[in-house]
Amino acid sequence: MDEVSHDRRRFLGKAAVVLAAAPIAMSGPSRAQQIGTRPAIKPGTHTSFASLKQIDAGLLNVGYAEAGPAGGPPVILLHGWPYDIYSFVDVTPALASAGYRVIVPYVRGYGSTKFLSSDTVRNGQPAAVAADLIALMDALKIEKATLAGFDWGARSANIVAAVWPERCKAMVSVSGYLIGTPEAEKRPLPPSAELQWWYQFYFATDRGRAGYDKYRHDFAKLIWQLASPKWKFDDATFDRSAAAFDNPDHVAIAIHNYRWRLGLAEGESKYDEVDKKLATAPVITVPTITLEGDANGAPHPEPAAYAKKFSGKYQHRTVKGGIGHNLPQEAPHAFTEAVIDISGPQAG
Repeated sequence: MDEVSHDRRRFLGKAAVVLAAAPIAMSGPSRAQQIGTRPAIKPGTHTSFASLKQIDAGLLNVGYAEAGPAGGPPVILLHGWPYDIYSFVDVTPALASAGYRVIVPYVRGYGSTKFLSSDTVRNGQPAAVAADLIALMDALKIEKATLAGFDWGARSANIVAAVWPERCKAMVSVSGYLIGTPEAEKRPLPPSAELQWWYQFYFATDRGRAGYDKYRHDFAKLIWQLASPKWKFDDATFDRSAAAFDNPDHVAIAIHNYRWRLGLAEGESKYDEVDKKLATAPVITVPTITLEGDANGAPHPEPAAYAKKFSGKYQHRTVKGGIGHNLPQEAPHAFTEAVIDISGPQAG
Protein backbone atom coordinates (compact mmCIF):
# COMPACT_ATOMS: atom_id res chain seq x y z
CA MET A 1 0.00 0.00 0.00
CA ASP A 2 1.42 3.26 -1.06
CA GLU A 3 2.87 6.50 0.18
CA VAL A 4 1.55 8.09 3.37
CA SER A 5 -1.34 10.53 3.47
CA HIS A 6 -2.23 12.54 6.55
CA ASP A 7 -5.86 12.63 5.44
CA ARG A 8 -8.38 9.90 6.04
CA ARG A 9 -10.31 8.25 3.25
CA ARG A 10 -13.56 9.76 2.08
CA PHE A 11 -16.67 7.80 1.25
CA LEU A 12 -18.58 9.31 -1.65
CA GLY A 13 -21.74 8.45 -3.55
CA LYS A 14 -22.79 7.68 -7.07
CA ALA A 15 -20.53 6.16 -9.70
CA ALA A 16 -18.84 8.73 -11.93
CA VAL A 17 -15.41 9.83 -13.01
CA VAL A 18 -14.27 13.33 -12.10
CA LEU A 19 -11.56 14.88 -14.25
CA ALA A 20 -9.12 17.41 -12.83
CA ALA A 21 -5.80 19.09 -13.58
CA ALA A 22 -4.51 19.93 -17.05
CA PRO A 23 -6.53 18.24 -19.81
CA ILE A 24 -4.88 15.82 -22.21
CA ALA A 25 -5.45 16.27 -25.92
CA MET A 26 -7.27 13.16 -27.15
CA SER A 27 -7.87 12.94 -30.87
CA GLY A 28 -7.92 10.48 -33.71
CA PRO A 29 -10.69 8.00 -34.55
CA SER A 30 -8.91 4.84 -33.47
CA ARG A 31 -10.82 1.72 -32.53
CA ALA A 32 -8.98 1.70 -29.21
CA GLN A 33 -10.32 5.10 -28.22
CA GLN A 34 -13.94 4.10 -28.69
CA ILE A 35 -14.07 2.13 -25.44
CA GLY A 36 -15.66 5.08 -23.70
CA THR A 37 -18.73 4.62 -25.95
CA ARG A 38 -18.99 0.87 -25.26
CA PRO A 39 -21.02 -0.75 -22.48
CA ALA A 40 -19.25 -0.55 -19.15
CA ILE A 41 -16.95 -3.43 -18.23
CA LYS A 42 -18.65 -5.28 -15.41
CA PRO A 43 -16.23 -6.24 -12.62
CA GLY A 44 -15.95 -9.99 -12.23
CA THR A 45 -16.94 -10.80 -15.81
CA HIS A 46 -13.75 -12.81 -16.34
CA THR A 47 -12.19 -15.35 -13.99
CA SER A 48 -9.15 -16.54 -15.96
CA PHE A 49 -6.54 -15.58 -18.53
CA ALA A 50 -6.43 -17.19 -21.95
CA SER A 51 -2.64 -17.44 -21.99
CA LEU A 52 -0.09 -17.87 -19.16
CA LYS A 53 3.59 -18.02 -20.08
CA GLN A 54 7.09 -18.16 -18.56
CA ILE A 55 10.27 -16.42 -19.69
CA ASP A 56 13.77 -15.98 -18.29
CA ALA A 57 14.34 -12.28 -17.65
CA GLY A 58 17.28 -10.98 -15.65
CA LEU A 59 17.36 -12.70 -12.27
CA LEU A 60 13.99 -14.34 -12.71
CA ASN A 61 11.92 -16.81 -14.61
CA VAL A 62 8.84 -14.62 -14.91
CA GLY A 63 5.29 -15.89 -15.08
CA TYR A 64 2.95 -13.65 -17.00
CA ALA A 65 -0.36 -13.46 -18.81
CA GLU A 66 -0.45 -12.24 -22.38
CA ALA A 67 -3.33 -11.22 -24.62
CA GLY A 68 -3.93 -9.27 -27.79
CA PRO A 69 -2.10 -9.12 -31.13
CA ALA A 70 1.65 -9.72 -31.00
CA GLY A 71 2.23 -6.62 -33.10
CA GLY A 72 -0.05 -4.35 -31.08
CA PRO A 73 1.22 -1.44 -29.00
CA PRO A 74 2.51 -2.99 -25.76
CA VAL A 75 0.88 -2.30 -22.40
CA ILE A 76 2.31 -3.79 -19.21
CA LEU A 77 -0.03 -4.04 -16.22
CA LEU A 78 1.59 -4.15 -12.77
CA HIS A 79 0.05 -5.44 -9.55
CA GLY A 80 0.90 -4.66 -5.95
CA TRP A 81 0.86 -6.20 -2.46
CA PRO A 82 -1.01 -8.29 -1.48
CA TYR A 83 -2.61 -8.75 -4.89
CA ASP A 84 -1.66 -10.47 -8.13
CA ILE A 85 -2.30 -10.53 -11.87
CA TYR A 86 -6.03 -11.19 -11.34
CA SER A 87 -6.41 -7.53 -10.47
CA PHE A 88 -6.34 -7.09 -14.27
CA VAL A 89 -8.48 -10.07 -15.28
CA ASP A 90 -11.22 -7.81 -16.70
CA VAL A 91 -8.93 -5.05 -17.98
CA THR A 92 -6.76 -7.41 -20.04
CA PRO A 93 -9.37 -8.69 -22.53
CA ALA A 94 -10.77 -5.18 -22.97
CA LEU A 95 -7.36 -3.80 -23.93
CA ALA A 96 -6.62 -6.84 -26.10
CA SER A 97 -9.86 -6.38 -28.03
CA ALA A 98 -8.87 -2.75 -28.57
CA GLY A 99 -5.71 -3.87 -30.35
CA TYR A 100 -3.08 -3.74 -27.61
CA ARG A 101 -0.50 -6.39 -26.78
CA VAL A 102 -1.11 -6.81 -23.04
CA ILE A 103 1.51 -8.25 -20.66
CA VAL A 104 0.61 -8.92 -17.01
CA PRO A 105 3.59 -10.24 -15.01
CA TYR A 106 3.75 -11.74 -11.55
CA VAL A 107 6.08 -9.61 -9.42
CA ARG A 108 9.08 -11.37 -7.83
CA GLY A 109 7.76 -13.44 -4.93
CA TYR A 110 4.35 -14.05 -6.49
CA GLY A 111 2.73 -16.82 -8.49
CA SER A 112 4.95 -18.69 -10.92
CA THR A 113 7.73 -16.07 -10.97
CA LYS A 114 10.84 -17.70 -9.50
CA PHE A 115 14.47 -16.76 -9.01
CA LEU A 116 16.85 -18.50 -11.40
CA SER A 117 19.46 -18.97 -8.65
CA SER A 118 19.09 -19.97 -5.01
CA ASP A 119 22.01 -17.64 -4.27
CA THR A 120 20.23 -14.45 -5.39
CA VAL A 121 19.33 -12.07 -2.59
CA ARG A 122 15.58 -12.10 -1.94
CA ASN A 123 15.38 -8.35 -2.26
CA GLY A 124 12.09 -6.45 -2.19
CA GLN A 125 13.78 -3.06 -2.66
CA PRO A 126 11.64 -0.93 -5.03
CA ALA A 127 14.59 -0.28 -7.35
CA ALA A 128 15.11 -4.03 -7.71
CA VAL A 129 11.44 -4.65 -8.47
CA ALA A 130 11.50 -1.89 -11.09
CA ALA A 131 14.69 -3.32 -12.60
CA ASP A 132 12.82 -6.61 -13.03
CA LEU A 133 10.40 -4.75 -15.30
CA ILE A 134 13.22 -3.48 -17.50
CA ALA A 135 14.65 -7.02 -17.68
CA LEU A 136 11.25 -8.38 -18.69
CA MET A 137 10.89 -5.80 -21.44
CA ASP A 138 14.34 -6.72 -22.71
CA ALA A 139 13.50 -10.43 -22.70
CA LEU A 140 10.27 -9.79 -24.60
CA LYS A 141 12.07 -7.41 -26.98
CA ILE A 142 9.76 -4.55 -26.00
CA GLU A 143 11.64 -1.29 -26.42
CA LYS A 144 8.91 0.99 -25.10
CA ALA A 145 5.56 0.36 -23.45
CA THR A 146 2.68 2.02 -21.70
CA LEU A 147 2.96 1.11 -18.02
CA ALA A 148 -0.10 0.94 -15.78
CA GLY A 149 -0.37 -0.20 -12.20
CA PHE A 150 -1.36 0.28 -8.59
CA ASP A 151 0.37 -0.10 -5.24
CA TRP A 152 3.84 -1.64 -5.77
CA GLY A 153 3.03 -1.75 -9.49
CA ALA A 154 2.40 1.98 -9.67
CA ARG A 155 5.66 2.58 -7.81
CA SER A 156 7.57 0.43 -10.31
CA ALA A 157 5.96 2.31 -13.19
CA ASN A 158 6.91 5.62 -11.54
CA ILE A 159 10.52 4.50 -11.12
CA VAL A 160 10.86 3.35 -14.72
CA ALA A 161 9.24 6.57 -15.98
CA ALA A 162 11.63 8.65 -13.86
CA VAL A 163 14.88 6.71 -14.36
CA TRP A 164 14.36 5.13 -17.78
CA PRO A 165 11.85 7.45 -19.51
CA GLU A 166 12.95 6.18 -22.92
CA ARG A 167 11.32 2.82 -22.02
CA CYS A 168 7.97 4.32 -20.97
CA LYS A 169 5.61 5.66 -23.63
CA ALA A 170 2.94 6.71 -21.15
CA MET A 171 1.74 5.79 -17.67
CA VAL A 172 -1.37 5.19 -15.61
CA SER A 173 -0.60 5.40 -11.89
CA VAL A 174 -3.16 4.69 -9.18
CA SER A 175 -2.58 6.99 -6.17
CA GLY A 176 -0.25 9.20 -8.16
CA TYR A 177 3.43 9.79 -7.44
CA LEU A 178 4.80 6.99 -5.27
CA ILE A 179 8.56 7.43 -5.33
CA GLY A 180 9.93 7.49 -1.79
CA THR A 181 13.15 6.82 0.12
CA PRO A 182 14.11 5.41 3.53
CA GLU A 183 15.39 8.87 4.46
CA ALA A 184 11.95 10.37 3.92
CA GLU A 185 10.38 7.52 5.88
CA LYS A 186 12.39 8.52 8.96
CA ARG A 187 10.16 11.54 9.55
CA PRO A 188 7.47 10.72 12.12
CA LEU A 189 3.84 11.24 11.17
CA PRO A 190 0.77 12.16 13.19
CA PRO A 191 -0.60 9.18 15.12
CA SER A 192 -3.62 8.77 12.83
CA ALA A 193 -1.31 8.42 9.83
CA GLU A 194 1.05 6.03 11.64
CA LEU A 195 -1.95 3.87 12.54
CA GLN A 196 -2.64 3.28 8.85
CA TRP A 197 0.82 1.75 8.52
CA TRP A 198 0.33 -0.74 11.35
CA TYR A 199 1.41 -3.73 9.23
CA GLN A 200 4.68 -2.03 8.32
CA PHE A 201 5.64 -1.90 11.99
CA TYR A 202 4.43 -5.47 12.50
CA PHE A 203 6.68 -6.63 9.67
CA ALA A 204 9.65 -4.96 11.35
CA THR A 205 9.59 -7.65 14.05
CA ASP A 206 10.48 -11.34 13.98
CA ARG A 207 7.01 -12.02 15.34
CA GLY A 208 5.54 -10.15 12.38
CA ARG A 209 7.54 -12.12 9.85
CA ALA A 210 6.51 -15.41 11.46
CA GLY A 211 2.91 -14.25 11.69
CA TYR A 212 2.76 -13.24 8.05
CA ASP A 213 4.32 -16.53 7.01
CA LYS A 214 1.81 -18.55 9.03
CA TYR A 215 -1.29 -16.49 8.25
CA ARG A 216 -0.45 -14.98 4.88
CA HIS A 217 -3.89 -15.71 3.35
CA ASP A 218 -5.79 -14.36 6.38
CA PHE A 219 -3.47 -11.36 6.47
CA ALA A 220 -4.03 -10.59 2.78
CA LYS A 221 -7.80 -10.87 3.12
CA LEU A 222 -7.73 -8.41 6.03
CA ILE A 223 -5.69 -5.95 3.95
CA TRP A 224 -8.15 -6.30 1.06
CA GLN A 225 -11.04 -5.50 3.42
CA LEU A 226 -9.31 -2.51 5.00
CA ALA A 227 -7.99 -1.11 1.73
CA SER A 228 -11.31 -1.52 -0.12
CA PRO A 229 -13.99 -1.28 2.57
CA LYS A 230 -16.87 -1.08 0.06
CA TRP A 231 -15.68 -3.84 -2.28
CA LYS A 232 -17.79 -6.95 -1.71
CA PHE A 233 -15.45 -9.53 -3.19
CA ASP A 234 -16.38 -13.19 -2.79
CA ASP A 235 -14.23 -16.10 -1.61
CA ALA A 236 -13.60 -17.35 -5.15
CA THR A 237 -12.21 -13.97 -6.19
CA PHE A 238 -9.89 -13.82 -3.21
CA ASP A 239 -8.78 -17.45 -3.48
CA ARG A 240 -7.72 -17.01 -7.12
CA SER A 241 -5.27 -14.31 -6.06
CA ALA A 242 -4.29 -15.88 -2.73
CA ALA A 243 -2.72 -18.83 -4.57
CA ALA A 244 0.00 -16.42 -5.75
CA PHE A 245 1.11 -15.84 -2.15
CA ASP A 246 2.21 -19.47 -1.82
CA ASN A 247 5.34 -18.63 -3.81
CA PRO A 248 8.34 -19.76 -1.71
CA ASP A 249 9.90 -16.28 -1.83
CA HIS A 250 6.74 -14.30 -1.13
CA VAL A 251 7.29 -13.67 2.57
CA ALA A 252 10.96 -12.79 2.17
CA ILE A 253 10.23 -10.25 -0.60
CA ALA A 254 7.31 -8.60 1.22
CA ILE A 255 9.12 -8.35 4.55
CA HIS A 256 12.30 -7.00 2.99
CA ASN A 257 10.36 -4.36 1.04
CA TYR A 258 8.75 -2.87 4.13
CA ARG A 259 11.85 -3.16 6.30
CA TRP A 260 13.90 -1.45 3.58
CA ARG A 261 11.42 1.43 3.52
CA LEU A 262 11.94 1.98 7.24
CA GLY A 263 15.70 1.76 6.92
CA LEU A 264 15.75 -1.52 8.84
CA ALA A 265 17.14 -3.63 5.98
CA GLU A 266 19.95 -2.98 3.52
CA GLY A 267 19.46 -2.88 -0.21
CA GLU A 268 21.94 -4.08 -2.81
CA SER A 269 24.75 -1.77 -3.85
CA LYS A 270 24.09 -2.36 -7.55
CA TYR A 271 20.93 -0.26 -7.16
CA ASP A 272 22.69 2.65 -5.43
CA GLU A 273 22.73 4.88 -8.51
CA VAL A 274 19.03 4.35 -9.09
CA ASP A 275 18.28 5.10 -5.45
CA LYS A 276 20.38 8.27 -5.58
CA LYS A 277 18.27 9.54 -8.43
CA LEU A 278 15.04 8.55 -6.72
CA ALA A 279 16.16 10.36 -3.56
CA THR A 280 15.88 13.64 -5.49
CA ALA A 281 12.16 12.98 -6.05
CA PRO A 282 12.56 13.41 -9.83
CA VAL A 283 9.80 14.95 -11.91
CA ILE A 284 8.17 12.52 -14.33
CA THR A 285 8.01 13.77 -17.90
CA VAL A 286 6.07 11.01 -19.68
CA PRO A 287 2.33 11.47 -20.40
CA THR A 288 0.44 10.36 -17.30
CA ILE A 289 -3.05 9.84 -15.95
CA THR A 290 -3.30 9.35 -12.20
CA LEU A 291 -6.32 7.61 -10.70
CA GLU A 292 -7.77 7.42 -7.21
CA GLY A 293 -10.77 5.59 -5.85
CA ASP A 294 -13.14 7.58 -3.68
CA ALA A 295 -13.12 4.87 -0.96
CA ASN A 296 -9.44 3.96 -0.88
CA GLY A 297 -8.78 2.78 2.67
CA ALA A 298 -5.02 2.42 2.15
CA PRO A 299 -2.57 5.20 2.98
CA HIS A 300 -2.36 7.47 -0.05
CA PRO A 301 -1.49 11.08 -0.87
CA GLU A 302 -4.05 13.62 -1.99
CA PRO A 303 -3.93 14.42 -5.74
CA ALA A 304 -3.02 18.05 -5.10
CA ALA A 305 0.13 16.89 -3.30
CA TYR A 306 1.64 15.29 -6.40
CA ALA A 307 0.21 17.08 -9.44
CA LYS A 308 3.39 19.11 -9.92
CA LYS A 309 5.50 15.95 -10.05
CA PHE A 310 4.25 15.34 -13.60
CA SER A 311 5.56 17.81 -16.17
CA GLY A 312 4.26 16.18 -19.36
CA LYS A 313 0.66 15.79 -20.47
CA TYR A 314 -1.19 15.06 -17.27
CA GLN A 315 -4.66 14.44 -15.92
CA HIS A 316 -6.07 13.20 -12.62
CA ARG A 317 -9.31 11.22 -12.37
CA THR A 318 -11.13 10.32 -9.18
CA VAL A 319 -13.24 7.21 -9.69
CA LYS A 320 -16.41 7.35 -7.61
CA GLY A 321 -18.83 4.70 -6.47
CA GLY A 322 -17.11 3.24 -3.41
CA ILE A 323 -13.93 2.28 -5.28
CA GLY A 324 -11.05 1.18 -3.08
CA HIS A 325 -7.36 0.45 -3.40
CA ASN A 326 -7.55 -2.38 -5.97
CA LEU A 327 -8.89 0.03 -8.58
CA PRO A 328 -8.35 -2.01 -11.77
CA GLN A 329 -10.32 -4.96 -10.39
CA GLU A 330 -13.00 -2.85 -8.74
CA ALA A 331 -13.39 -0.37 -11.62
CA PRO A 332 -11.96 -2.06 -14.74
CA HIS A 333 -13.78 0.24 -17.15
CA ALA A 334 -12.28 3.40 -15.67
CA PHE A 335 -8.81 1.84 -15.59
CA THR A 336 -9.08 0.63 -19.19
CA GLU A 337 -10.28 4.02 -20.39
CA ALA A 338 -7.30 5.70 -18.72
CA VAL A 339 -4.82 3.34 -20.42
CA ILE A 340 -6.34 3.94 -23.83
CA ASP A 341 -6.70 7.68 -23.39
CA ILE A 342 -3.10 8.20 -22.31
CA SER A 343 -1.47 5.80 -24.77
CA GLY A 344 -2.93 7.63 -27.76
CA PRO A 345 -4.58 6.68 -31.04
CA GLN A 346 -2.22 4.01 -32.17
CA ALA A 347 -4.08 0.73 -31.70
CA GLY A 348 -6.84 -0.38 -33.94
